[in-house]
Amino acid sequence: MGYRVVVAGATGNVGREVLAILADREFPIDEIAVLASARSQGDEVDFGETGRKLKIQNIEHFDPAGWDMAIFAIGSEATKLHAPRFAAAGCTVIDNSSLFRMDPDVPLIVPEVNPDAIDGYKAKNIIANPNCSTAQMVVALKPIHDAARITRVVVATYQSVSGAGKAGMDELFEQSRNIFVGDSAEPRKFTKQIAFNVIPHIDSFLDDGSTKEEWKMVVETKKILDPKIKVVATCVRVPVFVGHAEALHIEMENELSAEDAQKILREAPGVMLVDKREDGGYVTPVECVGDYATFVSRVREDPTVENGLALWCVSDNLRKGAALNAVQIAELLGRRHLKKG
Repeated sequence: MGYRVVVAGATGNVGREVLAILADREFPIDEIAVLASARSQGDEVDFGETGRKLKIQNIEHFDPAGWDMAIFAIGSEATKLHAPRFAAAGCTVIDNSSLFRMDPDVPLIVPEVNPDAIDGYKAKNIIANPNCSTAQMVVALKPIHDAARITRVVVATYQSVSGAGKAGMDELFEQSRNIFVGDSAEPRKFTKQIAFNVIPHIDSFLDDGSTKEEWKMVVETKKILDPKIKVVATCVRVPVFVGHAEALHIEMENELSAEDAQKILREAPGVMLVDKREDGGYVTPVECVGDYATFVSRVREDPTVENGLALWCVSDNLRKGAALNAVQIAELLGRRHLKKG
């Protein structure tokens, strides 16, 4: 006996990845429904590489009663309309938007980091998926925190344009092409030219000078990992299509050598340590695309602080940063609570 599963936002980058991962991981499904807005009704999407085509239904008219779980990848405004409706009908919502992440009655889950927190999902029948840059970071931080108690994290991100959706990917492609042929590269989606450039600005600015993306990394890390951890982030958009990278500088209560950190990371769930101190002995964004792991490289001691480490963290933001984590939450929900599969 399997689950009746809904994927809302099935025509977008994350929605398509969700379908691919559900198929690839052979999630126990008895019935699946794919939803989007009215303009996509009747279109078809692939159910991974199964050869099966799924027909899009209009989310406005969909009745969620009798469905077990719904993975939402439709943005905050549409989620605000539909998530409470689905949840009230008994269909547990796993939401990729930022809408419910900091709601105290909604668990914010990275299964390798805080699986027990999912037990609180019944308060609203909604589970939140964290921000893409937060998700990969806490996977890398968790085993180090368990070993030496992290007190402070300074992180600079190098975030791909897929984090801004299809429009971001299209803009990078079109600007790159236009520059080569001498045409205009005026920005539309981003605030400045993204091709052959980096932009230290993701999401809106807040009163203290940080951006909302940076704020998300701070508050979500505290909620998922430990409220005592201090985090400061600088989030940067880079001309990469898929795959986020992060430079992490970590301060800990207890001493942990780089060698011991490598040993711990090598055994940590969700982490793939690739750390050879030679040319090419590290992972870059283009190499992580399509992979499930959070890759860690360049592990070294930071001599400028007491009990400090520095490391490099890379992951496919459409997978661990969104779709994969959502499917892992669905698997966790099934194992711990619904117990059908």
